[in-house]
Amino acid sequence: MSFALVTGASGGIGLCLAEELARKKINLLLVARSEDKLKAAAIQLKSKHGIEAFVLAIDLSQPSAENKVKEWIDAHQWPVNILINNAGYGLWGRIEDLEASALNNMMQLNMNAMVNLCHSMIPILKKQTQSYILNVASTAAYQAVPTLSAYAATKAFVVLFSRGLRWELKNTGVSVSCLSPGATSTGFVVRAGMQSMKEKAEKFSMKAEAVASIAIDGMFKQKAEIIPGFVNWVSVKATYFLPKVLVERIAYGLYKK
Repeated sequence: MSFALVTGASGGIGLCLAEELARKKINLLLVARSEDKLKAAAIQLKSKHGIEAFVLAIDLSQPSAENKVKEWIDAHQWPVNILINNAGYGLWGRIEDLEASALNNMMQLNMNAMVNLCHSMIPILKKQTQSYILNVASTAAYQAVPTLSAYAATKAFVVLFSRGLRWELKNTGVSVSCLSPGATSTGFVVRAGMQSMKEKAEKFSMKAEAVASIAIDGMFKQKAEIIPGFVNWVSVKATYFLPKVLVERIAYGLYKK
C-alpha cells in the first residue's frame, strides 16, 4: 500500500490530480491551507473510490513547512511513492505596483517550498521500488511575460530545476516530470488579481480534469515534460524558434494591465 502526497490539493488542478490518482486506487495525503476544503475532498474521494485519504492543513509558504510535512509522514510511517508539487499562485501587475511581501510569499511558495519538499521527500521516495515526482510549472515558464514577470520567472525555475533533478535521479527508482499547463479553468485568474481578463481567459482554457488526466498519464509514462493541449504545445515550441522580442511583445499585448 503506497501513498501520493499532493500539495495545493483543496481545489483546481491539485484536486483533479488527486481525483485521477484516487481513480487508480492510490491512497492520498492531501496538503493545502484550507482544512475544511481538504476534509471535504478527502471524504468525497474515500467514498467515491474506496481509498485512504489523510489531510494536513498547512501554509507551505511559511519557513520550515516542509519539515512539518515530513514529520507528519514519518509519524505515521506512510510509504510515499508519489510527490506532486502543485501548490503555487501568480500575481498580475507591474512589479512596482505589487506589494513586496506578496511577491516574496509567491516566490517562497512557487520555488523554495517545492525545492524543500523534494529535498525532504527524496529519501522517502527512494525506499520504494519505483517513485515519481511531478512538479507543476506553466507555459508561462518558456518566455518572459510582462505584468506576470515574477510569476513566469518562478515557473521557469520550476522547469529548469525539474530538468536538473531528473538527471540527478536518473539511475535511481525516482522519475521526475514537469507539468506545464496553459490557461486552465481554476481559481488562478481570481487569485492573481486578473478578474478583468477572466472572460478572455475562459475562451482559451482547458478543463482542469483534462489537464490532470494528461498529467498523471505522462507522469506514469515517465515523461520529462508534459504540456497538455495541442495549442499549448505549439505555443511552447514556438518560443524556441521565434525571436524572443516578438514572443515577449505578444505576451505583453495579451497580459498588459
